Amino acid sequence: MHVVFRESHGLEETETPTDLGQSPADLVVLSFSDSDLGAFAAGWHRAAGNLPALRLANLAALKHPLSVDTYVEQTLSSAKGVLIRLIGGLSYWSYGIQQVSDLARRQGIALAVLPGDGRPDPQLDAASTVPVSTLRRLAQLCDTGGPVSAQAAPAQLALAAGLYAGPVRGAKVLPQVGVWIPEDGVICPIAAFPVAGTAPRALVVFYRAYLAAADTAPVAALTEALRARGFAVTGLFAPSLKTPEAAGWLARQVRALKPDAIVNATSFSGISASGTSPLDAAGVPVFQVALSTAPRDAWAGAERGLSPADLAMHVVLPEVDGRLFAGVASFKETAARDPALEFARAAHRPDPDRIAAIADRVARWVALGRKTAPERRAALVLSTYPDKDWQSVHAVGLDALASAEAIAETLAGDGWTIAPGAPLEQALSETLAWPLADYLAELRRLPDPLRTRIEAAWGAPQDDPANATNRSPYPMLHLLRERSLERAIAGYPGTESIPEQNVELMNRLGADHMRNLLIRTLSPG
Repeated sequence: MHVVFRESHGLEETETPTDLGQSPADLVVLSFSDSDLGAFAAGWHRAAGNLPALRLANLAALKHPLSVDTYVEQTLSSAKGVLIRLIGGLSYWSYGIQQVSDLARRQGIALAVLPGDGRPDPQLDAASTVPVSTLRRLAQLCDTGGPVSAQAAPAQLALAAGLYAGPVRGAKVLPQVGVWIPEDGVICPIAAFPVAGTAPRALVVFYRAYLAAADTAPVAALTEALRARGFAVTGLFAPSLKTPEAAGWLARQVRALKPDAIVNATSFSGISASGTSPLDAAGVPVFQVALSTAPRDAWAGAERGLSPADLAMHVVLPEVDGRLFAGVASFKETAARDPALEFARAAHRPDPDRIAAIADRVARWVALGRKTAPERRAALVLSTYPDKDWQSVHAVGLDALASAEAIAETLAGDGWTIAPGAPLEQALSETLAWPLADYLAELRRLPDPLRTRIEAAWGAPQDDPANATNRSPYPMLHLLRERSLERAIAGYPGTESIPEQNVELMNRLGADHMRNLLIRTLSPG
């Protein structure tokens, strides 16, 4: 059948027909989950030729009935075994299940339709053609996850289809929680760090789902970057920071392993009903990193960088726990099409520059933590808004100035060197004035895109009308008699605001007015 896909017509007007262009194979696995498909890809390659030919496809590309019909005819019709892992139940792919189930019964294909949430589903059992015992075994392997189970599941399907599959070596059970390092995989917690080592220790905490999907490249990259900076590093994985059993295990491991820093690659807040997070057990800085769900191009092209969902998951909610945001570690990218599987996998791809920046930040924090209090210098960054002095250090419901002064007093009490000075409200109301040449020199140090945007919003610094408040068209020597100045100040209230008033006047008159005035002043006659 030849189909020209140009526009959407049919039962689902919001979907566009898609031709995946996959050739037939003995086994086919379909799922809505990139994690599922990534795990099966890793499992098939792990078999090193001991599994039949396999095709993988995301059901999201097969929503339109015409897409289903084309895929059934071109790819599934020659298959011996088909495994479908369905998230959300039969209603999420009802037309597809109907067509594939009918094909399997007509052609004797071993079909296993499994729920993606781990709960038995009689409707999906009824759509399958393999025995219930085979369905339960396949479901157990898929729910367990990991590359060994992802190899064992298609091997089990192959046997159900009457095909040969070689033995699957290795533990098919992936623990709910555990210790992991890139070179050895899951290891005993006792071997997490060298017993007699003196290097600073770092823990990288991540979701078990990444391990189950063979999607641990960002964790491995963070591990190697921290090792390159002198750290002993190990990973801890768990399904969640809030599951009571997992949270308890994590807290015990964090406390026992005594890290100097923790890098957290999970999302959301980890604070439980008790008001604590398992990552707080060691009392060390916790650095939050983002594994973006979008491609790098989308991040680079967006003014805010991360998407609203990623900002909420990886920045806003983790800040509730007091975590330090260290940056974006990876982006979700679609790899090149695997010619053996005819499938392009979407996975988290670490960004080398971002990984290096994260590791540098962690290393600097740990180095700072090893200094004595008098050796440290404090810097508090407070918000401000151009041309809106009344909003400087603005925070809804908070007295930011009082908080900053309280922080400074606390640090001074802990031995930090905090120089005395005027109250912050007074100190921050003073205007900072730079000579134009110095300002331009600093401006040239900014990245070109940022400098261009600043100039587009505010104009060229040399064209600022406020420059006219301290310029003269002729060389000038300004002499003031101290006694005369004292009398003038005494008779004129508010002299301290004269510079600001002059700037305000120049801005009202505008650059064109001041330029024309200068031209008239310098014109002969």
